[in-house]
Amino acid sequence: MNYRHAFHAGNHGDCLKHALLVWLLAAMQRKPGGVFVLDTHAGIGRYDLGTGPAARTGEAQRGILRLLDDPPPALSDYVGLVQRLGLYPGSPAIVRALLRDQDRLACCELHPEDCATLRRLFARDMQVAVHHRDGWEALGALLPPRGGEKRALVLVDPPYEADDEADRLADGLATAHRRMKGAVLAAWYPVKHRAPVRHLHARLRDSRIRDIVAVELWLRAPLDPARLNGSGLLVVNPPFGFEDAARDILAALLARLGENEAGAGWEEGAAWNVARIADE
Repeated sequence: MNYRHAFHAGNHGDCLKHALLVWLLAAMQRKPGGVFVLDTHAGIGRYDLGTGPAARTGEAQRGILRLLDDPPPALSDYVGLVQRLGLYPGSPAIVRALLRDQDRLACCELHPEDCATLRRLFARDMQVAVHHRDGWEALGALLPPRGGEKRALVLVDPPYEADDEADRLADGLATAHRRMKGAVLAAWYPVKHRAPVRHLHARLRDSRIRDIVAVELWLRAPLDPARLNGSGLLVVNPPFGFEDAARDILAALLARLGENEAGAGWEEGAAWNVARIADE
């Protein structure tokens, strides 16, 4: 309940997560049938990078602000959307901007003030439902979608404040998969050092969920447990072409974000990886 994403809006983790989210939703919209999108930890939807918490931390300086000038082709859809929407868009705003008439979005936010802000953003929007509820509980309660959609994209982006958050993520993905086996599940996770990541991947291998891809970007070697050295996105049931597209997106992100704060070259260990955690 203490976590506020406004302090981290537009950082390198957001760039990874949101660039891939834009691709995933576009891929699912290749078919005409409606898509139900569930955002389990939605935040407030839009963030002012020039004032307030985001300006105090300055994390966007090594994130989205490095991408706005002449973005590479692999990032053009994502960056173009950010530029069009103005204030840095969180995942609810990104998804809403991409919804077709037949698609729907459900957002869950437990923080009362943030939920109230999100409700104001989507007031009277018939395609968006905002729930003041725990996102982990929502994975069981809102899947399969009550609107009858046959396809769903679920974004899970918890704050990772609790020591057991990785285990909760593995359990949450297992719940969502049981409820709707064909849903595309996308879960963001931090990379500080390797042990928690290995644990998370092992839990998912043991879950018997099939068809899982892990995508990671590191701005420096993942050796310091006190520092966000990179981040990853786990994708269950990735659409056709995801792994190739992810490689292009990651390479473009590293080319822009990999330089250290002084712009004096990449830090040691800066890299990216696309790995299959479980086969189809």
